[in-house]
Amino acid sequence: MRLLITGGAGFIGSNLARLALDHGHHVVIIDDLSTGYRHNVEGLDVDFHEASILDEHALSRAVQDVDAVTHLSALGSVPRSIADPAATHEANATGTLRVIEAVRAAGGPHLTVASSSSVYGMNPAMPKSEREWIRAMSPYAVSKIAAEQYALAAQQSFGLETLAFRFFNVYGPGQMPGHVYAAVIPIFLEHLLQKLPLPINGDGSNSRDFTFVGTVCRTLLDAAVRRVVHTEPVNLAFGTNVSLMALIDEIRRTSGENPSVIHQPPRVGDVPHSQADNATLRSLFPDVEAVPLGEGLRQTLNWFINDLPALRSTDLH
Repeated sequence: MRLLITGGAGFIGSNLARLALDHGHHVVIIDDLSTGYRHNVEGLDVDFHEASILDEHALSRAVQDVDAVTHLSALGSVPRSIADPAATHEANATGTLRVIEAVRAAGGPHLTVASSSSVYGMNPAMPKSEREWIRAMSPYAVSKIAAEQYALAAQQSFGLETLAFRFFNVYGPGQMPGHVYAAVIPIFLEHLLQKLPLPINGDGSNSRDFTFVGTVCRTLLDAAVRRVVHTEPVNLAFGTNVSLMALIDEIRRTSGENPSVIHQPPRVGDVPHSQADNATLRSLFPDVEAVPLGEGLRQTLNWFINDLPALRSTDLH
């Protein structure tokens, strides 16, 4: 299979690229390195296009002759979207539409699109089913609603084979800390290793359904290989519900350290609680297995200790 990964130099994209290569597939990547890192693709036998998905000509070249497209390119982060809603919309909503148009012009390779659990927003239901109502709390969530719905509408309007996954707090090796929009687990592990208090936004009762990147990538690759199609969004998570304070307890057990914590004001636009109903995922991917949080944290912490220092000694971009 010839697989195009948009955003392939990012955290999830580069993990997917390595997995696909390990399984003998040919990988094409398009990434403008605005949030991805060059070191993530160095040494990989991929066709790399350094360009934005908003560049129609570059996107058209990248999508030629591929069998499947996994669309991961996006501007992540709720706070970033609040600071610059237009940029988030352009990258996530308009960008997805550009990808769909390129897929149509290329003859219809299979298309997987990454959405987000943030779309549930103000809906308090636990766990959250794909058929629950959604109510965005941030421009980022709105942009992801647009992305997934464009992908699903493309089935009905154009006959494309598409699948829209809602990701839930993906973490694991390769997820960079040290920037203002870093995710919570990299922030916690960086502070742990620097002997600093772990910063918590709010009282620590906010909860998430943390999903290990290896599991996500195996599911993404399987979707592309089997050309899985579904007419509704699919939660890609396993129904766990871990508060930030419980996450810190797990980090303490995994690391053998006992870091202190510091509480900060809650962030605007953050969903209070998140937990997936994964019945649809299980029906479409019956062989998928979740990695327990403790094991995922162990692998991630090992990456922080053994691999991250060497990356930081080089030019990350």
